[in-house]
Amino acid sequence: MSTLNNSTNIFWQECPVGKVERQKLLNQKGCVVWITGLSGSGKSTLACSVSRELHSKGKLSYILDGDNLRHGLNKDLGFKAEDRAENIRRVGEVAKLFSDAGLICIASLISPYRKDRDACRAMLPDASFIEVFMNMPLELCESRDAKGLYKLARAGKIKGFTGIDDPYERPLNCEK
Repeated sequence: MSTLNNSTNIFWQECPVGKVERQKLLNQKGCVVWITGLSGSGKSTLACSVSRELHSKGKLSYILDGDNLRHGLNKDLGFKAEDRAENIRRVGEVAKLFSDAGLICIASLISPYRKDRDACRAMLPDASFIEVFMNMPLELCESRDAKGLYKLARAGKIKGFTGIDDPYERPLNCEK
């Protein structure tokens, strides 16, 4: 008797069209560009600019934006440490699939914990994961505060806000 959650009964389905064939079709190599940094550091702006530039060069990309994903794929998750870890794990798995499909996947998320970003990196071959750290001072991010979140966090109305009362762990070995 097997149970629904018993992963010993699950097998990878190989198909004759693989990553190499998809990359040849698209004339590009699939990869993940993981943009991380504090809220207001410019992650989404950079992601959109990079996507526009790639598009103008005939390259197919897709942006996985942290806020957008919380409207669907990750709408069941909160902001406790374990929910944040699950959020990043799910995005990492989707990004890996997009890369395997031959797309240039641009993941734009705060992703505050180094171990979660490193776990996403470990899912892909080294050259296929490019971590970009938006190294902006907290003061600059707060001055931008387009969503008013820093103001709410400083007033104690949001608990566990990254950079205020929850840590952001800077990357140690990012590519950019």
